[in-house]
Amino acid sequence: MRSSEVDQQQFAGKVVVVTGAASGIGATTALHFANRGARVVGVDLNDKIHESVSGLPGTGHLAIAKDLTIDGAADEVVSEAIDAFDSLEILVNSAGIALLDPALSVSRARWQATLDVNLTSSFFMSQAVGRVMVDAGFGRIINLASQASVIGLAEHAAYCASKAAIVGLTRVLSLEWAPHGVTVNSVSPTVVETPMGKTAWAGEKGERARAEIPMGRFAQPEEVAALIAYLAGDDASMITGSNVMIDGGRTSV
Repeated sequence: MRSSEVDQQQFAGKVVVVTGAASGIGATTALHFANRGARVVGVDLNDKIHESVSGLPGTGHLAIAKDLTIDGAADEVVSEAIDAFDSLEILVNSAGIALLDPALSVSRARWQATLDVNLTSSFFMSQAVGRVMVDAGFGRIINLASQASVIGLAEHAAYCASKAAIVGLTRVLSLEWAPHGVTVNSVSPTVVETPMGKTAWAGEKGERARAEIPMGRFAQPEEVAALIAYLAGDDASMITGSNVMIDGGRTSV
C-alpha cells in the first residue's frame, strides 16, 4: 500500500474533538485529522465553526458552537459527541486567546479571561473527555501550550502563566490516567504563521522575533498539526506527560 493510502486511513474510525477549530491551528489540525480518516467534532465559540467543519473532507463530522468558559459546556460537548458517534478517542485542546499587556497594567478582567479560556476550559474539556477515555481504556489528549510555557515574554504575564499551567496540568493528568491507557501531552510552538500570527508579528516586531529563533523562521500550522497527530497516533503510545517543543530551537538559546 502506498504511503498516501496509509495516511488516509491512519485515523479511520477514530473520533477526534478539536477545540478552537474554526480558525488557526485548530482549523488546520481538524483538516489534518479529517484527511486521515477521522471523524471530527469541531468546537468553537465562533459560529463560523459550522462552515469550517462542513468544508472538511469526508463525511460524518460534527460542528458545535459553544462557549467553553460556561459551566457545564464541556459536558455538553462530550454528550453531543457520544450521542453522534458512540465513542471518543482523541481530544485536542486548541482554543486559546492572547490578551497582551505590561504586567503593571493587566486588569483583573483580562487576566481572568485568559485563564478561563486557555487553562480552565482545557481542564474541564479534559476532565469530561477523560471520564469517557478512562472507562474505555484508551485515549489521547493533546493540549496546546506554547514556548511561553517555559520562557518569559514581555507583555505576556497572563498568557505565560496560563500556558505554564497547561504544562503542569498535562503532567498531572498523564500520571493519573496512564494506567487506564490514556496519554496526555502538550505541544509548545513558537510563533505560528496563522493569519492571526502573521498580523500580530508583522514588520520589525516579527523580524526581531525571527532573529531569536535559531531556525530563522516561524512555525507553519501544518507542522504543529503533524506533531499533534503523531502524539495521537499508535507510534506515540509510550509518550505521555511530555511538553514537546516545536520552536526551531528558540528555548535552547
